[in-house]
Amino acid sequence: MSGGLFKNRKMLEVTDLRKDALSIIEAGMDAVQTDAVLRKKISRKNNKLVVGRRQYQLDRYRRVFVVGIGKASLEAAGVLEDLLGNRITDGVVLDVKRGPLKYLKSVKGSHPYPSSENIRATGEIAGILKGLDSRDLLIAIISGGGSALLCWPYNLECVDIVGITKTLMKKGAEIHELNTVRKHLSEIQGGQFARLAHPATVVGLIFSDVPGDDLSMIASGPTVLDQTTVGDAARILKKYNVLKHCKLPTCQLKETPKDPELFAHVHNELIVSGSDAAKAMKRRSRELGYKPLIFSTTLDGEAREVGELLAGLPKPGQAVIATGETTVTVLHDGKGGRNQEVALGALEHVKEDGVVVSFGSDGIDNTPVAGAIADAVVRRRAAGKGLIPAEYLAKNQSYDFFQQTRSYIRTGVTGVNVSDLLLSIRAK
Repeated sequence: MSGGLFKNRKMLEVTDLRKDALSIIEAGMDAVQTDAVLRKKISRKNNKLVVGRRQYQLDRYRRVFVVGIGKASLEAAGVLEDLLGNRITDGVVLDVKRGPLKYLKSVKGSHPYPSSENIRATGEIAGILKGLDSRDLLIAIISGGGSALLCWPYNLECVDIVGITKTLMKKGAEIHELNTVRKHLSEIQGGQFARLAHPATVVGLIFSDVPGDDLSMIASGPTVLDQTTVGDAARILKKYNVLKHCKLPTCQLKETPKDPELFAHVHNELIVSGSDAAKAMKRRSRELGYKPLIFSTTLDGEAREVGELLAGLPKPGQAVIATGETTVTVLHDGKGGRNQEVALGALEHVKEDGVVVSFGSDGIDNTPVAGAIADAVVRRRAAGKGLIPAEYLAKNQSYDFFQQTRSYIRTGVTGVNVSDLLLSIRAK
């Protein structure tokens, strides 16, 4: 990456093994850079737009709109502006950051919880969708973070959506459960975006941050025919006792559109996923002389338990690689994210000659940092400060712990979102 990925590289690279581990993570990130991967999948030849194996004759469309949603949407929108130029009629890009765009409006929204700004921007997007007809082409950039950014509640206030989301996250709901509920509390997710855009031609450019790459779950599937039902959402709300916790007397759920005809002119293209990062990490591991093993590209589970598991997997000279998304059951009001909790869960189990890294590809692990490193260096630093890892883990205080032991990973917002990159490595 230009300028390097890690802003605190010198602080982190205090051993050769750490240097190798960070080099492997960086190779994974290099392979999933939004600009590069999108240009591999999309190109323009005169009036022909090529997306994957499909071609679109631009002169057949009266207007061309671009809507971007999620943490990779600003960078992707820049590529589309470069390719399409003034052929773009209008559009809105809703990301966690704002940037300069010539033909599109850039809006900074909130994440991981929605806000009034998200709702205002979603209203603008809905206005564009409602104005489309069969002579229009809509290019939709869909990426991780879109479930919170794209927010148009059904019979609820924004504060209610925030409360439900917080409750599900704190109780350890995994991403498929969380997004199933989100779809049925929304007027625009779960294929309803596509319903609003019908009968226009819709091209979905999808950047996956969901283990298994289920397109209907990425950003809660705004352009994909949804297979879940209100019954599914109701069972999840009941499982986690959400309404009582949020002090909501009732919660109306909306069924998502099931008519295939509404999706007849919708073409979704998977642009990149965590699997691409895992393959690049495997190549880099081999170049560095390790024996690589891709353990999983659909890793999930309780973060601290995943950390303990990863710590015990590699044999000497082996690099065990995984991508996915863990969950954290929050029992206390500590500060941290799932990647930092993975690393803290690994700490007491990682071998003296081992390193475990857990890294959020978006650069924001529910905190200003992207993740953390666990190894013997951290154990010694913790002991020197009188810090007991198990106590910090019990209180969900992974952020404070890695701040004090100076083993957090800082990148800033990366413009990438392909789930988490995890590595467990032992010296050769």
